Amino acid sequence: MASAAGCAAADATPAKVDPAKVAALAPAPDSPDAAVPAAEDAGSVTETPTEPTAPAGTKASDGSGTPSTKPKPASTPASTNKSTSKTPKKSAGESKSTNKAKAASADLTDPKKKEIAMELVSSAENSSLDWKAQYKYIEDIDDGRGYTAGIIGFCSGTGDMLELVELYAQRKPGNVLAPYLPPLRKVNGTDSHKGLDPNFTKDWRKAAADPAFQQAQNDERDRVYFNPAVKQAKSDGLRALGQFTYYDAMVMHGPGSDLVSFGGIRKTAMKKAKTPAQGGDEVAYLNAFLDARKAAMKTEEAHSDTSRVDTAQRVFLKAGNLDLTPPLKWKVYGDSFSINS
Repeated sequence: MASAAGCAAADATPAKVDPAKVAALAPAPDSPDAAVPAAEDAGSVTETPTEPTAPAGTKASDGSGTPSTKPKPASTPASTNKSTSKTPKKSAGESKSTNKAKAASADLTDPKKKEIAMELVSSAENSSLDWKAQYKYIEDIDDGRGYTAGIIGFCSGTGDMLELVELYAQRKPGNVLAPYLPPLRKVNGTDSHKGLDPNFTKDWRKAAADPAFQQAQNDERDRVYFNPAVKQAKSDGLRALGQFTYYDAMVMHGPGSDLVSFGGIRKTAMKKAKTPAQGGDEVAYLNAFLDARKAAMKTEEAHSDTSRVDTAQRVFLKAGNLDLTPPLKWKVYGDSFSINS
């Protein structure tokens, strides 16, 4: 079973959530930096774009006919989590080997770790580890957000596709998608195709063969989702697995402070457990975060299958693989995947 990439839901096109289920989520207490806006400097790694080696397959839904969806990325200035809680001193009996392992662990900005993160997300979003095959993907999956496209599910109705095409036009004026900027501005916040049909999908696929457009997709993914997620996770004292859990949540739910966005999920988790930066246990906090994320997912029918948490991230957590070190084996929606090195 495949899952279509989600897109940042604008206020005008809210996710199809059950209001009663949202209301049932525990009220989140005030906590620092709950809403995480896009950031520019989280130690990002720029990939060298290559033309997809395999055609993008038709993306199915999260098992319900609708894609992963998320609120519109926040636009407020980035903040930093400066916890006043001091990390407790290590006990005399703590092993030196554990200390060395923590010091040597690479975070998600390491090129190999970042590739693992991209493949893990693609396994859930596209039922494939070949995330680079998705540059050309585009279709309307009838979720009220217009066209969904590209490696992270940019949507014509939610603003992030518009920002992507604007960036591409800045870098390469006169490109094949530049003429669609006026209609993209008009349809933003709706599911309309007015001014886009009949050639937009064809021209998107044509643009996807351009390394400049591939790089623009990479950069917007990093600016809006990857960089802020990793930055916040590192500030919270989380290693590679925790950084990935934040990123995957950001991809599906988007930045923001409401209960079903990343910021709200994090606030709920912090009500149950302290982050490592606050002196808490990393495993206990990540379990609290995954619990909060599952509760948020279940408010929307499209996310009711929580296997990307249960049989993927939770598997790594139970194994104590906080550094996301291969070999990795997991399942998403019943499909089995592995990364051996």
